[in-house]
Amino acid sequence: CAVLAPFRDDVANTNVALVLVLVVVGAAATGRRTAGIGAALSSGAWFDFFLTEPYHQLTITDRTDVETTVLLLLVGVSVTEIALWGRREQARSSRRVGFLAGFVSSARLVAAADTPPSVLITHVQRQIVEALDIDECRFDTATGGAHPRLHADGSVTSGGSLVDVERDGLPTGDRIELLIEHAGTVHGRFLLDATTRVRRPDVDQRVIAVTLAQLVGAALATPRSGDRRT
Repeated sequence: CAVLAPFRDDVANTNVALVLVLVVVGAAATGRRTAGIGAALSSGAWFDFFLTEPYHQLTITDRTDVETTVLLLLVGVSVTEIALWGRREQARSSRRVGFLAGFVSSARLVAAADTPPSVLITHVQRQIVEALDIDECRFDTATGGAHPRLHADGSVTSGGSLVDVERDGLPTGDRIELLIEHAGTVHGRFLLDATTRVRRPDVDQRVIAVTLAQLVGAALATPRSGDRRT
């Protein structure tokens, strides 16, 4: 605004506002809300100070300049939020690609007849920890207990009541059990530990964890050459 001030008699304020919008977009593109909104507020203030009458005062007397300043602020804040939304969607998409890659690698281990179950279980445990962003995933040969449970549809229950994971997060007071099933038969369970802090995996992430457990169930239900070697 200070650089453009000497040319304020030759350049329309609406054109100056468009230049300032580019500056705000550049700040918003960093993905930091404080940077984008700070740039929007700063643009509005210095547009008023340098480029609207009375000059060098934070006062505007012309209605058009008032409208331009308000629009500059609104556009700046809106662009900031849109940029943040785009970054969140990009991050979510990247996570889903990672989950898919983990799922494919697990499926390949299941398809390989010489993969020992212990190797597959260890691999899937890591994938479940990553998918749910939890502390630990441990294999257990028991077929069920009194723990909170992650079900096949991605829902979570605790004490017979449905848990709103998106709002309250995964239960932190106890381990969560994820049964390892295939064709109606339970072959064990994974015990999920999310006790150190609240995690809120979405339903897609929870279904991925369930599907990984089902892959292990299919492997345990099928005789494998790795079992015979052992």
